Amino acid sequence: MTNKKILYGLYNDEELLLDAVDTARAAHIDIWDVFTPFPVHGLDPKLGLAESRLHIAGFVYGLIGTLTAFLSMTWIFTRDWPIIFGGKPYWSVPAFIPITFELTVLFASIGMVVSFYIVNGQGPGIVNPVLDDRITDDKFCIAFDVAGASDEKLDNLRDFLSRTGASEVNTKVLPVR
Repeated sequence: MTNKKILYGLYNDEELLLDAVDTARAAHIDIWDVFTPFPVHGLDPKLGLAESRLHIAGFVYGLIGTLTAFLSMTWIFTRDWPIIFGGKPYWSVPAFIPITFELTVLFASIGMVVSFYIVNGQGPGIVNPVLDDRITDDKFCIAFDVAGASDEKLDNLRDFLSRTGASEVNTKVLPVR
């Protein structure tokens, strides 16, 4: 197990954070990560992050649920157990709609949750290190990976964080798996 040294600045307001990200990008400073207590509108494009493809996976999982429901009910009611009940024909599509809808939603939701956890390396028994407990409460954070950085670079980053309105500048060593 190795360690990663992180220099981070805490901000009190999301506007200060957005301005700091703009300043860092303009100065070609590599940002390791940005942490916020709630989603900040416009932060992803400023960081240059691509749009998530989770919605495509959700569509595929929903389609699998739809096909599973519709094809299994078709097989059950026309081949496996063809009973006429309530005056309906063997293959009654309107009667299939509620169960098809429910399985579509079930497959899409479970599939998206499992995909999200796998992609993000989360799950049962995983303990992710936390830079500062206040990041999940009311502080905004910009973090830089400074492992192996010179003292001059550390001083420049500290100065950058102070100039952009960081209320605190700290360093922490995180274990890396």
